[in-house]
Amino acid sequence: MLNVQNVSKTFYPGTVNEKKALDQVSLTLQDGDFVSIIGSNGAGKSTLLGAIAGSFLADSGRILLDGEDITLMPEYRRANHIGRLFQDPMKGTAPSMTIEENLALAYMRSSRHGFSLGVKKADRLYFRERLAQLGLGLEDRLTTKMGLLSGGQRQAVTLLMATIVTPKLLLLDEHTAALDPATAQKVLDITQEIVRENRITTMMITHNMKSSLQLGNRTLMMNNGSIILDIQGAERESMTVEKLLELFSEKSKEQLDNDRMLLS
Repeated sequence: MLNVQNVSKTFYPGTVNEKKALDQVSLTLQDGDFVSIIGSNGAGKSTLLGAIAGSFLADSGRILLDGEDITLMPEYRRANHIGRLFQDPMKGTAPSMTIEENLALAYMRSSRHGFSLGVKKADRLYFRERLAQLGLGLEDRLTTKMGLLSGGQRQAVTLLMATIVTPKLLLLDEHTAALDPATAQKVLDITQEIVRENRITTMMITHNMKSSLQLGNRTLMMNNGSIILDIQGAERESMTVEKLLELFSEKSKEQLDNDRMLLS
């Protein structure tokens, strides 16, 4: 379970560039929740994920994961329990290393697997099995360098790396935004399958309002560093994009003017 309590973050305080990115944000996720997060640029979506992942320390508030206070825990230690994907398919992997070497590094996150030189035969067979589930033919390309893969292939492998040792929490920061529509849908399908199969608690940022109502079991909308809508259950099942836009206007007292969201 994730528990975010009154978390605030201001960047460049006391300067002309001061920006309050998170404003007393509170949020509770139960085990297995899959939350889609939407909002215009600068709403605080990526900042919220960064605060949870430990990319920076919050100015105030607390963050608990499975009852453990991780508020002051450094990012590298949180990474033992939190998987994360970014919009850029080039992030999160070593491009000069092979697919199996990248997977081996991710596999070592588990306390059950210590560091060793080379890739063990048993691990290689396991990697082939997991790659085959992606349906991209990558199980036959274990020795291919990551930098030679397409964006979609790389993002799929990165997703596998983030979940090959089941994390307590998976953070997806627009992980399909840089892909063409067909490839993006393929990666989303793989994402849903992995999350469902392993019942991983997940937070996913998206600019696609329709997808935000279809993927997972909750939809959050952020604006000016705050969560202004948290839609789930029967309300979400009957929600439409048009109604969502109306609710945004009611809560924020402004119109949503993000072209990228409206055109998705």
